[in-house]
Amino acid sequence: MSLLLLLTVGLFSFKSTRDSIDDQILAYIVNTKQQYLQFYWKADNGEILRSIKNLKDYVESKDLILDFAMNGGMYNKDYFPQGLFIQNEQTLSHLDTLDGKGNFYMKPNGVFYITTDNIPYVCETNDFVDNGKIKFATQSGPMLIIDGQIHSRFKYGSTNLNIRNGVGILPDNKVVFAMSKKEINFYDFAKYFQSLGCKNALYLDGFVSRTYLPEKDWIQLDGNFGVLIGVTKKIEK
Repeated sequence: MSLLLLLTVGLFSFKSTRDSIDDQILAYIVNTKQQYLQFYWKADNGEILRSIKNLKDYVESKDLILDFAMNGGMYNKDYFPQGLFIQNEQTLSHLDTLDGKGNFYMKPNGVFYITTDNIPYVCETNDFVDNGKIKFATQSGPMLIIDGQIHSRFKYGSTNLNIRNGVGILPDNKVVFAMSKKEINFYDFAKYFQSLGCKNALYLDGFVSRTYLPEKDWIQLDGNFGVLIGVTKKIEK
């Protein structure tokens, strides 16, 4: 087989794999230096927003357009954020370092946060330090990618399938949000973030997950959530 043919076969194989992944995963990349990314929980009247529809109405009341939204972490029965939640530099729920059952406590779990300088990070819970310069933060678990490696408890070929969403930091320090369009196991979902070069990535939630991304004709406005993550822009007048 000639070198040209080998290269052609290799490129076709890579494209087919990439297309297959893109068929399974809905992804959105955010440049936090140029785009307006925020974490939400309650409206101005103190009521929990809960759904993406309510978030959309809320930002539109402030003359903003919602470009993207996704549920941003796990929550308790009263829709109170589970674990750490920081909004506009105010800590509304504290870091949870306890042991327990469920995905949140599959150690290591982690924190996704944005600094006051609009720099995004994902880190393990034990590595998180609040230096007073954290604008937004949400805790969840488990970590998907840790220092470039897939979480050691994830098994290739696992039959534990579910809709899943998560967040990772790309090599150029942009943020990638992803949600599976179909049920997927932890290993394959983590592998997606690894394939993008994420050094660290965090699982946000499972079967309840919803994403609003009209630029890709994906509009899910329902849901009952605690923390929501949204990207907005000003309405041009």
